[in-house]
Order: sequence, then C-alpha cells, then structure tokens
Amino acid sequence: MMEQDQKETSRPKLTRESLRHALQIFSYIRPYRWQFIFGLFLLFLSSTVFMVFPYTVGLMLDVAQGKTVMANLSLPKIAIGLVLVLAFQGVVSYLRVMMFAQVSEKGTADIRKALYQKLISLPIVFFEKSRVGELVSRLTNDLEKLYNTLYFVLAEFFRQIILLVGGIIFLAWQTPKLAVVMLATFPVIVVGAMIFGRYIRKLSKERQQILAESNTILDETLQTIHAVKAFTNEAFEYGRYKKVNDSVIHVSMKYAGGRAIFAVFIITMLFGALFFVIWTGMRMVQAGEITAGQLISFVTFTAVIGGAIAGLGNFYSELVGAIGATERVREILNGESEHQNRPQTNLKAARFQGNIQFENVQFSYPTRPDMEVLKGVSLEIPAGSKVAIVGQSGAGKSTIMQLLLQFHVLNGGSIRIDGANIYDYELESYRHNFALVPQEVILFGGSIRENILYGKPDATEEELIEAAKKANAWDFISSFPEKLETVVGERGIKLSGGQRQRIAIARAILRNPSVLLLDEATSSLDAESERVVQDALNNLMENRTSIIIAHRLATIREVDQIYVLQGGNIVEQGTHESLSAIENGAYSNLAKLQFDQNIAV
Repeated sequence: MMEQDQKETSRPKLTRESLRHALQIFSYIRPYRWQFIFGLFLLFLSSTVFMVFPYTVGLMLDVAQGKTVMANLSLPKIAIGLVLVLAFQGVVSYLRVMMFAQVSEKGTADIRKALYQKLISLPIVFFEKSRVGELVSRLTNDLEKLYNTLYFVLAEFFRQIILLVGGIIFLAWQTPKLAVVMLATFPVIVVGAMIFGRYIRKLSKERQQILAESNTILDETLQTIHAVKAFTNEAFEYGRYKKVNDSVIHVSMKYAGGRAIFAVFIITMLFGALFFVIWTGMRMVQAGEITAGQLISFVTFTAVIGGAIAGLGNFYSELVGAIGATERVREILNGESEHQNRPQTNLKAARFQGNIQFENVQFSYPTRPDMEVLKGVSLEIPAGSKVAIVGQSGAGKSTIMQLLLQFHVLNGGSIRIDGANIYDYELESYRHNFALVPQEVILFGGSIRENILYGKPDATEEELIEAAKKANAWDFISSFPEKLETVVGERGIKLSGGQRQRIAIARAILRNPSVLLLDEATSSLDAESERVVQDALNNLMENRTSIIIAHRLATIREVDQIYVLQGGNIVEQGTHESLSAIENGAYSNLAKLQFDQNIAV
C-alpha cells in the first residue's frame, strides 16, 4: 500500500533524457509532419487573430463615447469587421482542428500498432515478469495520454504561450506604464496561487487515499462477516475502522484549513492586485494619459494573460505526464523480441520427421534463476512414436514442452530435431511443425469456425469439417443453430470443458503438425468427456511424434515409452508394464497412489 502511494504521488520529471525518449515516440508522427506544421501555423494565426477581440472592445467604447479613432471607424463598421474576423476565425479553427486530428489519430494508431506488434513478439519471460493489467494500461491509458497530447494539450500549450507573449507585447505597446504595474504584481500573484493550489490538491489526494482505505476496511469486513462473528472480532474491526476515520478527520481539517486560507489569498491578494491595477488605470484615465477604451482593452488583455499563465501550469503538467507515458511505451518498443534473443539464422525448417533428442539439458527459469528445474535431462524420442512424461507437480514436465517450443533458452545441453540443433532453424517455420493441446483450453471470443481455423487460416471448408469430425466435435457443432458460426463467448465460456477441448484438438488436426504436444489434455474432464476426447486424441496422434504429459496414468498405457521425471532428472524409463513391475519404483508408486485415490473415491 505504501509503495503504491509513493508511486502515485511521484511525478515525472522533465529532463534531457526524458525529452530524448519522447522524441523517439513522437517520431511516429513524422509521416504527418506537414499536417502538424500547417496545424501549428493555423494555431499561431488563430491565436493572433484572437488578439483583435480585446482590442476591439476598448475601441468600441472609445467610439461610443464620441472619440475619433483611426480611419474614422464607426460602430457599424466595427461590427461588420468583427463578423468578418469571426468567419475567418471559424474557418481557421476548423482547419486547425482537422490537421491536429489527422496527426493525433493516425500517429497514435501507428504507435498502437507498433506497440502491439512488439508485445506479441516479446519472449515468454517478459510476460512472466509483467502483469497483464499493467501491459493493457500501457496500450490504453498511456496511449490515451499521447493522443490527448497530440490532439489537444500540445496545441493549447502553444496557444497559451502565444497569448501570453502577444498580450504582453500589445500592452507594452499600447499602455507601457500600466503594463509595468501589472507585470510587477499580477504574474507573481498568479504563480503564488498555482503553488498554493498544488498544495491544496496534495491534501485532497491524501484525504481521498485515506477515505479509500476506510472503504477497503468496510468492504473486507462485510465480505468476511461470518469470520468476524465466528471469531468475535466485532470490537477489533470497529477499532480499525474508527482509527482510519479519525485519520480522515485530521486530514480533512487540514484540507479545509488550506482551502480557507486559499480563499482568503484569492480575495485579498489576487483581487487586491487586480483592483490596484484598475485603480492605477482609472487615475491614468482621469489624468488623460489613456482613454477609457484603452483601459478596458488593458483589463481584458490582463485577464487573457492571467488565464494563459494558469493554463501554462496545467498544460505543462499534462505534457510532463505524457512524456512519462512515452517512457513506459518506449520500454516495450525497445525490448528485445524473440528473434533478437536467439541465434540469428535463415535456415527454414521443412516438415520434420520428428526424431527428438534431449542431451544433458539444464534449465532454470529467468524469474527463478536460483532454482534449477532440469538438471541434465537426456531422452530420445523416435519419429512417429508416442512418448509420455510423468512425475509429480513441479518436476519439470511442462518445462520440457516449453523448451521444445523455444519459449526459453537452455542454460546447458542441447535439443536436436532430425539431427540439427533447434536453434539452427528459423523460429517461425520451426514452430509450424508443432501443435499444442493444453490442459486449460482458452478459446478466442469469436466463432467456432474462427477458433478451428486458428490452426490453419487458409484451410478450405472441407478441411475444416473433416478436422472437426476427426476431433469428435462435428456432432455437437451441428447441433447448434448457427453451427460453425456459433460464438463461443469470452475464453470459450459458452462451451463445456469437453467441447472446448475438442475444438482445440480440431485446431491441432487442421494444423497437421509433425510433432504433437499434449499437456494433461484430459485431466480436468469427467469420465464421459474424457472418453470422447481421448478417442479424438488417438485420431490426432496417428502418424506423428507425440509427447504426452499425463496426470491420469490410465491414459498412457498404450504409449511406446514413458519417462519418469523426478527432481529435474529422468529417474526411470520404459513401457507401462515394465515400469509397473518395478517394486517401489517411482512410476509404480505413482500408479499405486492414484489407484488408492480412485478406490477411496
């Protein structure tokens, strides 16, 4: 909780390094640089034209009082001129918004596509070290900040600078004496108000955090009310809640006091300074040094300058936040992909025969380098054979499959397929030889057709239906009103476990791999579903090398070879019959334990 609070209260800093990182991200708008430059020009034009309005207010007042102004302007002529200026301003503003919209929409889309492409190319270890919520945040929240910066914040930041500089230049030209009085007082007060406001916001944030903590206690208590009552901890929970609420009162009173002082500051200092400037201007009008219209123009320009100063503070914070977002996005874009993380080779893998050799393979996960998972594993799998790997949880069974798919890099030893080291092959063509049917099948949220075609996107209708039939899935697919177009829902939630498993098998059949990987593909199914799925798996395993990680030993009786993995080593190998005959052997003990459990059930 404390670390989270510190993370939330820390603000990104604007440094040369952060600006360099930001420029790297903003390079994605380079294809749209002419629209961006034209948009900036229109922004400058629009902001400059805006300066006409405060000046015109004072001009109209002088004309209304009968004073002679340049070119003998009258109120009707000024009104016509304002209409023309407004029309011009409207056209310029429309074009400016459209220019920045093109830059922001297309530029952000390019960043989003590049970020997604990089994400899915990163090695598995990156996702093991990262939280999915954090990654989604980078694809949404951080990019939304960049979008707002390109579309709105950057333009408004420049606009406030133009208004500030332009306003000061105009006042220095029209009423230099009054401008000096204003510049000596007004900006200092505005900057002071911004600093004071930041302190108030900090207190408000602190109050919200403590309120959130009190709500967390309330939520926990109500959700675990049975445990609270069972352990007679009502008084303890009340004490916890009371303590947090007392903290809320303490911080709230500090917040209220800060707001009260801030209100006094605004009334006495800010308005006091404003009235002092106006009083000075009135005296100058009385002395004939300036006209009443010039004073009105001055006051209006002063308001514009004050708004620009306040706006610059807000937009500066937005820009710094956007630069912080670009740094997080850049970390992903600069990450090494799977292809960069492995030996570079252009050797395309043709269809494998499926001869697999593990030679003294050693491995520990990068997230747990001190724990060696495989400690010199050697095994041989002839082409077209069915091999099972068994062992207790954590023995390293799934790790063998992950290494075979090149999800991780070996620490020692080698894996060879058809006589060649697996790292000698180009990665994409290499993985085309594999199909995986996992224990927990997660389908995509589209239709059954889309999920099966994931194994071979260019498959024909006949190939798709044939794969569904071999997977024993066509009967239940045909029973749905929409058949192959049936939407399976998020993660396949609308289908049963057995149906999802058969869709995954149909996908693997359609892929027609030379090496099939089955990771406890039936362990989570009931007896009836397991029988149907096992029959589909038998169809799938025909004429291809199959590696099976099995939880239920009854499903691997017919395999050609069983390897027993224990403590990161192969401790036994043989057929089901030969291993079962070993008294007090690792496999026979597993079989007895499972048999005893089945009897108990």
